[in-house]
Amino acid sequence: MGGLSIWHWLVVLAAITLIFGVGRIGNVMGEVGKGIKNFKQAMSEDETKKTEDASMSAPGSLNAPAPEQQQKTTINQG
Repeated sequence: MGGLSIWHWLVVLAAITLIFGVGRIGNVMGEVGKGIKNFKQAMSEDETKKTEDASMSAPGSLNAPAPEQQQKTTINQG
């Protein structure tokens, strides 16, 4: 009683197709696909940048900051 059957979904799909048209729905789906592709590309670029930053700051790399010199304290006994 409370659930929607396949026939209900087909009627809803037909109504949406009549309202927006097939071409418009295709364009929207294409834009959604492009958005997902751009999102995945940005995420992979972000991961690449993080690994590059980590390797740049690793000890012994050329671009790593110089380690701090340990200061020796001497006590003057006089």
